Amino acid sequence: MPADHDTVNRRYTLAAHPRGLPAPQDFRLETTPVPTPADGQVLLRTLYLSLDPYMRNLMAEVGPGYADPVPLGAPMVGGTVSRVVASRHPKFAAGELVLANAGWQDYALSDGADLLPLGDMAQPSLALGGLGMPGFTAHVGLLDIGQPRPGETVVVAAATGAVGAVVGQIAKLKGARVVGIVGGADKRRYAVEELGFDACIDRRDPQFAQQLAAACPAGIDVYFENVGGAVFDAVLPRLNVGARVPVCGFIAHYNEAAAPAGPDRLPQLVATLLQKRIRMQGFIILDHYGERFEAFRREMGEWVAAGRVKLREDRVDGLEQAPEAFIGLLQGRNFGKLVVRVAQD
Repeated sequence: MPADHDTVNRRYTLAAHPRGLPAPQDFRLETTPVPTPADGQVLLRTLYLSLDPYMRNLMAEVGPGYADPVPLGAPMVGGTVSRVVASRHPKFAAGELVLANAGWQDYALSDGADLLPLGDMAQPSLALGGLGMPGFTAHVGLLDIGQPRPGETVVVAAATGAVGAVVGQIAKLKGARVVGIVGGADKRRYAVEELGFDACIDRRDPQFAQQLAAACPAGIDVYFENVGGAVFDAVLPRLNVGARVPVCGFIAHYNEAAAPAGPDRLPQLVATLLQKRIRMQGFIILDHYGERFEAFRREMGEWVAAGRVKLREDRVDGLEQAPEAFIGLLQGRNFGKLVVRVAQD
């Protein structure tokens, strides 16, 4: 069990459904007693909390369909790296390091069904990033749907984020030419100089659409979509016949309270999909864990160990920093996989 002074569990609950971009008052910091595990349960201590864009969808009054929304007054959900501090479960022992779903809190109970043993990891927080859900999203979306071939042009938005950075590096391993889209000059330099992208464009540049066209003289064969908005508007006319568009998110629209202003873009989209025989397919990574995750972990682990894939974290310290860090994530302020270090191990 936790030490005598660790008798209080801090947790962030959903205080209100956001209207537009979440605000600090949409979250409430509460304290409760540290729970005691019953038979078949373990008590987890959160070490690292993952912050991810999908959480914004779960804050809405009606969920996105692939997961239940967070009820008002309930703890915010989230993947965690946790330490088992007490166990009444036959498969888990106190002291084990596990990948869990403890959410935005210090302590949580689990029946073990959602736990994945991590063993000894030099940097356990990577299990929330390139070696976890974001890396898995990149791997499945790019290789199953995008299917890049040597010499093709792959474009990825949010290219230095947790998913996009892995997408671009895997595409390079497969022999493709990779063009990244980011927000900021420092991210643009990092994508080219550190991640090895062939080109990278700042979406904030007034000449963004023209620069994208210049960077893709042979058009775009694969566009990994996780942003939407003006980025997709610039990409759409550059897509080649037979292009593939895996869709894992559309963060530019997550905070919209109403339909965006401007012309109806649906006719152009449908016409392009038809005339250029484009395959645009959404996917939810939760559907693929059962048959694919272990193979992904092995392959990605080998790539990372060999230095063929580089992973970058944007780490903040303290659970109390989670709301502001999450709001910044939705505004593109993070640089790499955003992780909150909740406790020293």
